[in-house]
Amino acid sequence: MQSQEKITGRKKGDKARKQGKSSFVRVAVLVDTSTSWGRGIVRGIHRYSISEGNWQVFIEARGLEERLEVPRGWVGDGVIARITDREMALRLRALRLPVVNISIIQYPGPQFPRVYNDHGRVAEMAARHFLDRGFRHFAYFSLLGLEYVAHQKNVFAEHLRAKGYDCSVFEVGAHRGAEPDWSTDIDRLADWIGTLPKPVGIFTWNAGCAREILYACQAGGFYVPEDVAVLSGSDDDCLCEVSHITISAVMPAAERNGFEAARILGRLMAGQPAPREPLEIAPIRIVARQSTDTLAMRDPILTRTLAFIREKARQNLRVEQLARQAGISRRVLERRFAVHLGRSPAEEIRRVRLERAKELLLQTSLSIPEVAESSGFGSPEYMSYVFRETLQLTPLRYRKMAYRP
Repeated sequence: MQSQEKITGRKKGDKARKQGKSSFVRVAVLVDTSTSWGRGIVRGIHRYSISEGNWQVFIEARGLEERLEVPRGWVGDGVIARITDREMALRLRALRLPVVNISIIQYPGPQFPRVYNDHGRVAEMAARHFLDRGFRHFAYFSLLGLEYVAHQKNVFAEHLRAKGYDCSVFEVGAHRGAEPDWSTDIDRLADWIGTLPKPVGIFTWNAGCAREILYACQAGGFYVPEDVAVLSGSDDDCLCEVSHITISAVMPAAERNGFEAARILGRLMAGQPAPREPLEIAPIRIVARQSTDTLAMRDPILTRTLAFIREKARQNLRVEQLARQAGISRRVLERRFAVHLGRSPAEEIRRVRLERAKELLLQTSLSIPEVAESSGFGSPEYMSYVFRETLQLTPLRYRKMAYRP
């Protein structure tokens, strides 16, 4: 039972707020702080709280699968939470406070407004990453019993199927949420990888799953990324970078998730109606590391030409120069690009420059003209044209959307 002191304190707090004696808004944040995603959520909430000026945010350091709940007796105005099951939802409903859910997990019981990652877009981005590198064989390493992982797997396979490719699947049990069991049979996983045509691009849910694939490749004697390229569906800068082969991953817009969740909570606390539909936030980009740093080409001339483009894209590079460097005619070069990559040399130059510009916009404070020059576009106007044509965004909007709307 709650002590009389706590009950009295809560009643006094409620009364003071009703009488307008406190101008502060108290918000509980129930999210893990052990992952890059969770810390990004917290930073996004903090960004919004600064814009409001009167938020008091309550958060504690917690692991991914630790029990998260509001301390008994806490007096507040709203909650942002990663709700993972019915019991947690019932506890939050009992508070009779506005709540915003930042989890994609489906559960029976009380439902709240939701903001979560668009894992369909994550899967499509992953497929394009492999296709851009010339891969023609694909696989997905999945976790059993998790609907959101199955959804990502299905979208990945469907996107590839639309391009004319198949996708093999290997599934294992999960423990502690969406993590592979540490007792996963690495030899059996290695045997499966051995059955896949090489080179193969394997996509998986998170860095923990990617780690298992890397260990299986070690056990089976497969080279990463030359035989097997590995991509995680969620970037965790610590886990991805401490691996013996650093892991490429899709970067979610975690700060924007947190910012949007806080904005919705602010509206709910002000008495405005809840949004009718959940808000899905698209990922930002692929963080390319060693595990996909390869080009799956059997054509040595094409491989050298692609490497030349990556090295020289900042310069005034033209298709005629590529053909001379490759020692073949422009028509032959264009035909090889069309057969192996499905795009022209000019489109590849523009794609590489676009990826470079996106990285600079997110990782540096360079101005738009400086980004255009450093990425090889030549002018900010042309760079803006390419962004609008490709992403339906201006460069400035792209930079901003990673953190806020």
